[in-house]
Amino acid sequence: AKGHYTEGADARDEIFDMIRLQFEAADRPEGLQVFMGTGGGTGSGLGTLLISSFRENFPANMLVSYSVFPSKTYSDIVVEPYNTTLTVHQLVENTDFTVCFDNQALIEQAKRNSGLLKPSFEEMNKPLVASLSGISSSMRFPGTLNTNLRKVSVNMIPFPRIHFFSMSVAPTAIETSLGPTSPNDLVKTLFDSKNCLCSMNNKHGRYYTAATFFRGNISQYEAEMAVQQLQTRNSSYFVEWIPGSITVSYSKQPVNGNQTSAVLMGSSSAIQDIFKRVAEQFTAMFRRKAFLHSYTGEGMDEMEFTEAE
Repeated sequence: AKGHYTEGADARDEIFDMIRLQFEAADRPEGLQVFMGTGGGTGSGLGTLLISSFRENFPANMLVSYSVFPSKTYSDIVVEPYNTTLTVHQLVENTDFTVCFDNQALIEQAKRNSGLLKPSFEEMNKPLVASLSGISSSMRFPGTLNTNLRKVSVNMIPFPRIHFFSMSVAPTAIETSLGPTSPNDLVKTLFDSKNCLCSMNNKHGRYYTAATFFRGNISQYEAEMAVQQLQTRNSSYFVEWIPGSITVSYSKQPVNGNQTSAVLMGSSSAIQDIFKRVAEQFTAMFRRKAFLHSYTGEGMDEMEFTEAE
């Protein structure tokens, strides 16, 4: 509430002027990428305020959000379900697409990669950084089948409101230690639920579309064949009414420390796992009007919660 209506509103103009200056200095700006958490007051409140302001001022440019959702297990803010639900309502209306991460998946993957019971924030951020680097690699480096944010949006979104994507990265730290990874192994790792950077189970839904981003010394033909074979073998996990639903981008520029690597951005109905978990927590609290005074006291109306729900 403070981030969106009171303290955030006071800082909005100053922050947005910085964004505007960057856009005016650019020759051909494609869009804005926003990195935010959905559970805290700053990310959810001020973040969505800036997103709505950008959409209003730059309607023709792409607006992409990389949003970290809270974890039920590793939670330290009691009103996270409220903040997240209010944020998702804004992301549905104002972003071209949103890439979802969550703290639980990041922590579990950091544990596996580092072998530590309590991994550091640096360890947690490694797969997240690798995924963001992979998405933008074909925009930053020369290569075949290059893409940009708008192409990703066109290829990935069958219906405007279905624009929440999952991410996974290959190879894992263990696979990296074994040497170069083949395209087949990379693709297998990408579509394994335990390597997804948000807590969802691929078996709980079906893929509408997906985009793969390969980097390094990889045969383009082998990469395309690996993707095609996986989709053929697992056809029940892909909707049948979108043919050729997995796109492939390729850059020869390798990631530091990896001769071959890949990133998957997927649009799957299994993403509902995240939203169901948050919705259950939201309903349990909102039914009792718990902590609602913290929001109404800052000028919010109860109807905003009803609409977001």
